[in-house]
Amino acid sequence: MTQGNEVLASLRGVYKRYGTLAALEGVDLDLHAGQVLAMLGPNGAGKTTTIGLLLGLLRADAGQVTLFGEHPQQLSARRRIGVMLQDAALPETLTVQELLRLSASYYPVPRPLADSAALAGIEDLLRRPYGKLSGGQQRRVQFALAICGRPRLLFLDEPSVGLDVPARQQLWDTVRTLVGEGTAVVLTTHYLEEAERLADRICVMLRGRVVSDGSVDALRARVLVRAVRCQSRLDVAQVRRWPGVRQAQRDGERLHLACDQVEAVVRRLLAADPDLSALEVKPAGLEEAFRDLTDPQPQAA
Repeated sequence: MTQGNEVLASLRGVYKRYGTLAALEGVDLDLHAGQVLAMLGPNGAGKTTTIGLLLGLLRADAGQVTLFGEHPQQLSARRRIGVMLQDAALPETLTVQELLRLSASYYPVPRPLADSAALAGIEDLLRRPYGKLSGGQQRRVQFALAICGRPRLLFLDEPSVGLDVPARQQLWDTVRTLVGEGTAVVLTTHYLEEAERLADRICVMLRGRVVSDGSVDALRARVLVRAVRCQSRLDVAQVRRWPGVRQAQRDGERLHLACDQVEAVVRRLLAADPDLSALEVKPAGLEEAFRDLTDPQPQAA
């Protein structure tokens, strides 16, 4: 995936309230061409509001939101984006190819129908009514509709929900292809492996603020948690209570720990179990890093 310097959309000092609830508090964010930005955060963090502002569905109370240098509600800007929302209400009686032709007609230079169908893996569904498709098939059609206009900026909201493994892999491959062509992608997902596989940048939001914005490796580096794995018969409930152990679980004969005092925990493991073997210490995964940023007082698993 390429790293782009061209800024396609931005938020500068943006505030948004719903009554007494502060949804966004001074958010700054840039979306770059040829880059996948994954937006992560717990429910209520401000992700949906941020995307609503970029799509022109909401107006900021303060600050500036631009889309291709224009106001997001300008038609000329909106014609350069594609959107795949988690919930989509589409006419169920229309066939897939009718939906694609209708959506493509809104754009100045759309993709040929066959190209959109191939990129989304729906060539065999074109003549079928949308309402007769399975949930996973409908998600693939929604993805085809999102990319049919050759968007320069693509919003994907939980895109792989309901997809089987081959369909998810094809979606990921297509996203990489589009990014290689210079498309910017904004990804919201609770599937952290998806973010880790696709994202050039991870933006973590919490209580209306951006608390981290950088690469996956940079996010991992912000936390002290490390993953410790070993083969041991130690009582997992007892290990959970050790100082420095954030999480502990057992998988057969293997212990899986998340620790923030690795050296002390490893010494205690070796002292408590002389037969311990297959010891591994690894940097925090994206899940551990995300949890560490969004849960200031994590509980042992």
